[in-house]
Formats: sequence, structure tokens, C-alpha cells
Amino acid sequence: MPTKTLRIPTADGEADAFAAFPGDGARHPGVLLYADAFGLRPELEGRARELAAHGYYVLVPNLYYRQGPAPVIELPEHIGEAIRPVVIAELMPLIEAHTTEHILRDADAYLRFLTARSEVGAGPVAVIGYCLGAALALRTAAAHPGLVAAVAGFHPGFLVTGAPDSPHRLVSELTAEVHLGLSENDMRPEAVVELNQALDAAGVRYTTEVYPGTIHGYTMSDTDAFNASALQRHWDRLLRLLDRTLSSARCGEDR
Repeated sequence: MPTKTLRIPTADGEADAFAAFPGDGARHPGVLLYADAFGLRPELEGRARELAAHGYYVLVPNLYYRQGPAPVIELPEHIGEAIRPVVIAELMPLIEAHTTEHILRDADAYLRFLTARSEVGAGPVAVIGYCLGAALALRTAAAHPGLVAAVAGFHPGFLVTGAPDSPHRLVSELTAEVHLGLSENDMRPEAVVELNQALDAAGVRYTTEVYPGTIHGYTMSDTDAFNASALQRHWDRLLRLLDRTLSSARCGEDR
């Protein structure tokens, strides 16, 4: 599976990124993949490779590029529960510095870069996010409704907040189909109800689903939260969503 390390021009500099794509020389649908709070690392590179094997060009930017190339902080090979609070505490200033303004400026740059790749077919793209990346995915799709046809978020965070620009308040701008795969401890039940009501009111085609027996971070094999059966459920839901929504960008189509 071909891969590349790339640099994406942004309004604030250059973001390093990882890309994986089929090696057949054809054009394939583009997917922008936002990492979880731990950022771009081998776990996410493996995720991109596996998705690329199903026929997609997958771009994974370093969310924290303003602070340096990935990994911005030193991460253990396995992020166990004992070390997790220490790692999160070190990452929190980076997370807090990643403002909505930064998110939207970066989304413009990432999508412009992705759709300009010679390996990416014409037509819509998908945006996927894990943990806080799910909120970034929703914001990106809401800001680019003519381009983003699918949004998927897994063990999401920060979807329903008290902020005026909370992601759940932006769903009226969506034209994408949405799948959200929640763990059993991601969101309060009343927050899930509020999110679903917003999606219903907006007329968005969506599914929100609690994956049974899971905790936050269930797709990530480099953490103690990992759940193999839930990861497979995630692939089942994700691949069906992409197949439904990105057919017009299938390989070989001209721009």
C-alpha cells in the first residue's frame, strides 16, 4: 500500500500529514481523517492503510502542527490507563489552543489539498474523526456542505457543549450523511437526545449508535480501551457509509 509523508500549506504555516492510497494508478475517493486527542502516530497510520486498502485516498493531518511535527509530545507505545492522565495533561494545552478559528482555517486547507491530489477522483469526499476528531469532522462538513458527502465519528467528544458554536448547533448546515458510533461512556443520555433532536430538525440522514460493552477510545489498539469486536463494528458501519455516499468519486473518473 503506497504511503507518503506530506506537508500541507495552511494559513498558519505547513501541516505535516500522512497519506495512504491504492497503488493502482487510478483515482479514488478522498477521505480526510482526523485523529483522536493523542494525534498522528502509528495507530492512525495503520488505520489509514487499512481504509486505503478498501479503495480510498486517506489523508491524516497532524492536528497540532503549530506546535511542531508529529508526534508533538513523546507517546508511549501503549497508552495504558495508568499513564493516560499524564499524557492527557500534557496534551491539554495543545487541545485548548486548537480553537474553532484554527479548525476551520485548517479544514479549508486540508480539503483544498486533498481534492487537488492527482490520485483523488472528482466528486464528494468523506470526513472521519475519532474522539475530538469527530467534532472537527462535523465542523468541517458543516463548513463545506457542497463537498463533504459523509461524516463518521467514533467514540466522539465535544459534540454537545454549551458554546454558541457547539457542533450540534451547526448540523442545519450539513448535507452529508452522518454515522456516530458512541461508546457507553462518551455522552450523557440527555446530550445524545439533544444531538439527535438537532439532527432530526435539520433533516439530516444519520445514525447514532451506542456500541455495547465499550468505553471511550474503543477503536484504538494502542490503548487499554481497545475492543476488537467494536472495531470491526466500526469498519462495517464506516465502509457501508462510504460506499453509499462516495460512488460518484470512484476510481477512474475524470475531473
